[in-house]
Amino acid sequence: MAKKLAGKVALITGGAQGIGRGIALLLAREGAKVVISDINLEKAQETCREIEAQGGEALAVGGSVAEAKEAEAMVQQAVEKFGRLDILVNNAGITRDQVLLRMKEEDWDLVLSVNLKGAFHCTKAALRPFLKQKGGKIVNIASVTGEMGNAGQANYAASKAGLIGFTKSIAREYAKRNIQVNAVAPGFIDTAMTQAIPQKEREFLVQQIPMERLGTPQDVAEAVLFLSSPAADYITGQVLKVNGGMYM
Repeated sequence: MAKKLAGKVALITGGAQGIGRGIALLLAREGAKVVISDINLEKAQETCREIEAQGGEALAVGGSVAEAKEAEAMVQQAVEKFGRLDILVNNAGITRDQVLLRMKEEDWDLVLSVNLKGAFHCTKAALRPFLKQKGGKIVNIASVTGEMGNAGQANYAASKAGLIGFTKSIAREYAKRNIQVNAVAPGFIDTAMTQAIPQKEREFLVQQIPMERLGTPQDVAEAVLFLSSPAADYITGQVLKVNGGMYM
């Protein structure tokens, strides 16, 4: 069976671990040459070695998406290494949770800078090769929190809600240039971040999910694969919810 992304090149930001790693591994298995950018270069290199051990091609790139020049360098290195760029997955994100009255301004600024401004930087850089190639796909990793809100996460929710608005706007701007822009909004996913939640709180979370389980990075990766593939060529400006029914 032909691989869904054969001949394609994908850049996944924050691709060293968690959801980003799951996306990178799946896109590579489906034939994409993968560029993994992450502030933790060592972890990114580990994921690259894992892909290469499975017969794929990968490149690790260090840097922060919050810095415009570093985001531009990620795209440039991808094109220099593989000759093109077809898919951008804006996955890099952080949390700095606190109720609003106790939230520090620097924690507000940092979360918005990475989660939202980072997508701005990377998308702007990726549009150049996309326009030159007359096509491309962008998948932004939003969150159920950006749709329904969550106590103690005003900064994170604002960044992810902003990412959804950004997705729809860029989709409208570049639809006629054969560039599709969509978002995936995961619910609570079983990663190191959620594993750090105390057991009682995790049990309460699961009770809020109709499917009665946390999602997996693979669940999110499958949605990203679909939106990155030719099967989604006529889909743009959409938010695909991967949340087990938590928010409908």
